[in-house]
Amino acid sequence: MNRKMVFYLIGRILLLEGGLLLLPLAVSLYYWDGGQIPFLLSIGLCILLGMLLCKLFRTENQVIYAKEGFFVTAIAWLSVSALGALPFVISGSIPCFVDAFFETVSGFTTTGASILNDVESMSRSMLFWRSFTHWIGGMGVLVLMVALMPNLSGRTIHVLRAEMPGPTMGKLSPRLRDTAKTLYLLYIAMTVLELILLVAGGMPLFDSAIHTFGTAGTGGFGMKAASIADYSPYHQWVIAVFMMLFGVNFNLYFLLLLRRFRTALRSEELWTYLLVVLGATVLICINIMPLFDNNVAESARAAYFQVTSISSTTGFSTVNFDQWPTLSRMILVLLMFLGACAGSTAGGIKVSRAVLLFKTYRREVRHLLHPRAVTSVRFEGKPVDSPTLISVGTYFALYIGVFAIFWFVVSFQPGFDGVSNFTAVAACFNNIGPGLNLVGPAASYADYGPFFKVVLSFAMLFGRLEIYPMLIFLSPSTWRK
Repeated sequence: MNRKMVFYLIGRILLLEGGLLLLPLAVSLYYWDGGQIPFLLSIGLCILLGMLLCKLFRTENQVIYAKEGFFVTAIAWLSVSALGALPFVISGSIPCFVDAFFETVSGFTTTGASILNDVESMSRSMLFWRSFTHWIGGMGVLVLMVALMPNLSGRTIHVLRAEMPGPTMGKLSPRLRDTAKTLYLLYIAMTVLELILLVAGGMPLFDSAIHTFGTAGTGGFGMKAASIADYSPYHQWVIAVFMMLFGVNFNLYFLLLLRRFRTALRSEELWTYLLVVLGATVLICINIMPLFDNNVAESARAAYFQVTSISSTTGFSTVNFDQWPTLSRMILVLLMFLGACAGSTAGGIKVSRAVLLFKTYRREVRHLLHPRAVTSVRFEGKPVDSPTLISVGTYFALYIGVFAIFWFVVSFQPGFDGVSNFTAVAACFNNIGPGLNLVGPAASYADYGPFFKVVLSFAMLFGRLEIYPMLIFLSPSTWRK
């Protein structure tokens, strides 16, 4: 393994994080809320460590293979989370480093799970940094690095493949750096559009920025204990629509820019995703209507908001859905696992994998009934080769196994019931945030012990990076020469 290149890239990433910390520092200077020193110290440490790593591990051999790509991704996310937690610790906003690490991992992985019971007491700059981590992590720290840094030779496609969610990651442009730039330009454009619409509806600029970061990264950190409930129906509809839009594969937006409308609108994954959202919204709307005095408009808004929030793995809420009927809660739990589209900022298994799994199982059933029949699995109008189907099946089996291990370990936490622990792991592993019962939308993860917070932090990282980078990082063979 090219270890020098690995740690050189980590140095570049830490320098990038130091630069990103300048934004919350500027917010702190504007509001003069006491966050200047914590951010300056954190920036200084990021730059110092980054420059040291870049100097010590500079190498002419810049080739990156798959192993390096996974390894860099895992270390990068652990490093930016550890250093990103420092402003919270130094400022005293979150004095315990384990709690601050949990909160920061939750931010960068766009999970939105929180240990804070009084989020409204945080300073403006800390709230900004907390939500800005969603925006950074949404598209990916390494994608941003590739987009900004000068030409990096070698096979950096392995870095993006290790970080980008979904079964496959391809190039939108011939040059990899152009692909990263294209993704971020689309991301920024949609972010700015939502920000404008929220401000136009009367939401203060700072509030709009916080909630736009949470929506764009499908993260869910807000600035009020009631999440989005205190804002107008207009703001709730805008956020709900954009949560769904950010759950769509960004490749389709690129196709729309190229005016390849038919290709984009023929996407099987897109229509499956939209039908799931529509079907879940209708079922929940009917189920919860008695709770809203049979008001169809209110029921539909609450149902649609929560369905888009959970399916896009954002985690915002307008009501305490933990008090909804069992059917509605179970639908939301299923949506936690499904997630949204590949190539989006959402978590979960991904719609494309679910479709491929369903078609594979259907083919096997047909093969049992008609052994001599030659059948193939088609997706997006093209036949899917066997290696891809095997990869999807393997990932699903691994997903279930890793989830079961995390659930088993977290079950040792005293004072938490089975539903709370199950949905806590589901919410963290699928990067959603709120679960049910003791970790519902009106509660937090504060009562988990330090060890279990670290475990849940790793569950978030496993989910956001789709298992393999963290498995390779934890494998003893990776560390051997």
